[in-house]
Amino acid sequence: MSERLSVEVCYALPDAQTLIPVEIPAGATLQQAIDASGILQRFPSIDLGTQKVGVFGRLKPLDTVLADHDRVEIYRPLLVDPKMSRQRRVEKTRKAGSVEGRRWLNRDSR
Repeated sequence: MSERLSVEVCYALPDAQTLIPVEIPAGATLQQAIDASGILQRFPSIDLGTQKVGVFGRLKPLDTVLADHDRVEIYRPLLVDPKMSRQRRVEKTRKAGSVEGRRWLNRDSR
């Protein structure tokens, strides 16, 4: 009897997360776990040619060999660049005259 690994394949949408437990043979790759999970049929919008994948938050290539209890993650493309989003929040706060900014200025003037 050959050794089997238990892994989970995870894909999250803005309103829901899908977590599919899969048993695969030892030595299986990230791509094989994704195929075995059936997630590509469940979410036809997933494009592994453009979307990144990883294990426990670390980007990995599709030919990465998995270990027992790994969590395979398929990442959605970002809708907004995080740096731009932060910059917009900072500008909005500055325009509004943030209370936090005034507290900081008052503290320095003591």
